[in-house]
Amino acid sequence: MTKTVVITGAGRGIGKACAQLFLENGWRVGLVGRTADTLGAAADGHENALILPADVSNEAEVAQVFDKAVTAWGRLDCLFNNAGVSVPGSPVDEIDVGTWRQCLEINVTGSFICARTAFRIMRQQDPQGGRIINNGSVSAYVPRWGSAAYTTSKHAITGLTRSISLDGRPYSIACGQIDIGNALTDMAEKMTEGVPQADGSMAVEPVMDVSNVAGSLLHMCNLPLDTNVQFMTVMATNMPYIGRG
Repeated sequence: MTKTVVITGAGRGIGKACAQLFLENGWRVGLVGRTADTLGAAADGHENALILPADVSNEAEVAQVFDKAVTAWGRLDCLFNNAGVSVPGSPVDEIDVGTWRQCLEINVTGSFICARTAFRIMRQQDPQGGRIINNGSVSAYVPRWGSAAYTTSKHAITGLTRSISLDGRPYSIACGQIDIGNALTDMAEKMTEGVPQADGSMAVEPVMDVSNVAGSLLHMCNLPLDTNVQFMTVMATNMPYIGRG
């Protein structure tokens, strides 16, 4: 049976790379994002791609696109909760409250809404079960300078992952987290030009090809449901992560 996955934030960056690799490997892929044209370009006309425009923080829109996916496929095997936004670096007292709320609304509430919807589907389908993988980022463990909003949102994702893992046990729903560091996407292009360090200096940071993230996610999703990668950190080897501070 062909496996199915919904990927949020699938129009660019990590989500796009993952969607394309899954399509290449025979999966049916639902690409979720705000802009249909961007999603369509990422899908590139693949017959197993399903374009699902939605705002992940909008409960009604999320329900509609998941219903569309299940109607088309008959079941949902995986969700990759990838959609998120970053916030420009600044000291905590300079972070606008509206910016804080937007970051948490998309990164945390959006992930919760999508996970909640997928969990319900996986619990009710026959055979029961599925897999939810959240994009945590290495910021789920250690902060960058000036990243209070983003780091808080990613620490919250770890709590969400652990809670879903526990709640999913009776229903064969596995939940894991992939924590990504310095994958070269448009969002991470600034790493190659120099970014602020904890000591106040600016430095160019090593990056890795985003295909390595997609391959890691595919490995996690290909596991049987009695096996789970609870947390995986995949990062540019020499980035300042171990010892950051």
